[in-house]
Amino acid sequence: MPKTSFLMPFLAQKTSFLMQKLSFTRFAFLISFFVSLQPKSNCIVRNTINFNGMETTSFRDTGKDRINSAVVHNKDLIQSYILTTAKYDYTIYEKRILYRLIEMAQSQVEGHHFGNGGCIKIEPTIWGDQKFTFRTSFFLKDEQDENYTNVKKALDALSDKSIVYEDENHWEKMHIIEGPSLHKRDGTVDFKVDARVWRCILDFTKGYRKYQFETAFSFKSVYSMRFYELMSGQEKPLSFSLVQLKEMFQVGKKYSRINDFIRFVVEPAKKELDACSPYSFEYKPNKEGKKIVGFTFFPIYQQCYRDPELEKNELQRRVSLSWELDKKEIDYLKNTMLWPDASIRNNRDLLLQAKARIPMFLDVLVELQGKSRLMRNPIGYVVNALKGRLDDMDKAPRRGQKISNI
Repeated sequence: MPKTSFLMPFLAQKTSFLMQKLSFTRFAFLISFFVSLQPKSNCIVRNTINFNGMETTSFRDTGKDRINSAVVHNKDLIQSYILTTAKYDYTIYEKRILYRLIEMAQSQVEGHHFGNGGCIKIEPTIWGDQKFTFRTSFFLKDEQDENYTNVKKALDALSDKSIVYEDENHWEKMHIIEGPSLHKRDGTVDFKVDARVWRCILDFTKGYRKYQFETAFSFKSVYSMRFYELMSGQEKPLSFSLVQLKEMFQVGKKYSRINDFIRFVVEPAKKELDACSPYSFEYKPNKEGKKIVGFTFFPIYQQCYRDPELEKNELQRRVSLSWELDKKEIDYLKNTMLWPDASIRNNRDLLLQAKARIPMFLDVLVELQGKSRLMRNPIGYVVNALKGRLDDMDKAPRRGQKISNI
């Protein structure tokens, strides 16, 4: 008998094991192949997190995009006046990224789906910053726009640029985005938005501007975008000194001569707004002697360029309390706190901001209702209490450091 005979049982067992493994591998491959042929669902997995009163939703499309993210779906965007008058100089693509962030903030407040399939994920950090994952096409003008290189350049530039806001009380400088990352194979981008910027986007205490998203997104000139934001919804003339305008648009060095500022900033913006915007303007220079020291802009409403569906929604909003507040909140304000409809409408912006930023907003209303019973003006007490809580949140220290005005 050969000396290797004692190895035969072992070899047979090893061969049997390998055949079983190979058969299992083939079986697994066939299963995965047939599963891949099945139609993909459009299911979205969501996970809602509440941080500092800001509800953020993480979700992923498990199937194909439900809506082409390069298509702009029209809506009325509400932009903080702080952001409208802030000092910055951005390109068209940089402004489109900013518009998308405003859209995300508004969707968050309204409790709607984020960005029609263009926003894949939003995650809050422990400091209140917001981490986003978007489809790259979300920042393109439309389906014909394939300039992904400009999106990359815009992300790169925004991470280096700052936005400055200044009023009579404080001055503040902050980056719009941090740590951008573009993934070429899957067509997505990641970046983080500072908590102060996010609060600035949601801060309506200085007023706000409402404008058509599709119109703003489609402008060819960044100056048209800025003037459109300033003029939208404006009924009275606006006056700015030449210094204010140049600082706001950050063009002091670029257009030092007044004629160049009119020729390359004011006139091109007016021409584009006249051609396609619901709001445009006329203007006149303000002089001291023969020297031009500023401008007054007179808003002009062009109803022919107003989206009729948005106009209908706006009329509904004016007569409906349930347009932004949910039924439980309205019922509690009206039936328990005995607020008349007029008081809810007059304080709508405050209530929406408190709902977006204060944790457990309805529970806070319950708490304030108990305290307000002893007050001579219960509604005024609740309004001032909500304003006070928002002010306290703005003054809260961040990342272990003392900050004066955020």
